[in-house]
Amino acid sequence: FNSWHMEATILLCCLGSLVVARYSLSAPLNVTIKTLEGNSAVVTWDILEGDPVIGFAITQQKKDVHMMRFIREVNTTTRSCALWDLEADTEYIVHVQSISMSGTSPPSDPILFRTPKESEKLASKSPDEVTMKEVGEAAQLRAGELIIIVVVLIMWAGVIALFCRQYDIIKDNEPNNNKDKAKNSSECSTPEHPTGGLLRSKV
Repeated sequence: FNSWHMEATILLCCLGSLVVARYSLSAPLNVTIKTLEGNSAVVTWDILEGDPVIGFAITQQKKDVHMMRFIREVNTTTRSCALWDLEADTEYIVHVQSISMSGTSPPSDPILFRTPKESEKLASKSPDEVTMKEVGEAAQLRAGELIIIVVVLIMWAGVIALFCRQYDIIKDNEPNNNKDKAKNSSECSTPEHPTGGLLRSKV
C-alpha cells in the first residue's frame, strides 16, 4: 500500500509539473475591441513584461453558438489581430492566449461585443468625421485636380500668347498692304485728258 501511495504521489507531482509548465505564461491583459465595424473588428491586448511570448492564439465564436474560429500566429511580437467576415448586428465572444516555446498561457477573460448594424454604422458617422484613408484619398483627388487646372491654365496662356503674336503680325502688315493697294489702284486708273478738247483720229 505504501508503494502504491508513493507512486500515485509521484504521478500527481509529474502531472502538476506538466500543468505548471504548460501555463507558465500569464494570460493576456487588457483585451479590448477596437475599430469595430459591421463586418470586422480589431482585438488588442497586453502581456506581462518578461513573458517569453512568441505568438498568440485567438478563439472567436458567436454567442450561443458552439462553432468557433481559431486564429494562431507565431514568430511575431504584435499585440493586435484583425477579425474579419463578421456578421452585422451579431454578438461575439473572444479569448486570447499567449504562446511561448513551452506552450500556451491560460485564456484571457472573455470579451463580449456586438457588431453594429449597417444603418447604425452610417448614422454614427458624422459629416465631420473623416478617417485617415479618406483624408489620403481626398488629398490625392485635390492634387490631381490642381494638376489638371495648372495644365489647362498653361494651355490657355499659350493660346492667348499665340493669338497676340499673330495679331501683332497682322497689325504690322496692315500699313504695307494699304500702300500696295493704293499703288496698284493708281497704276490701273485711266489717264486724265484736258477738258475742252476732243481727240480726233486721223483719216
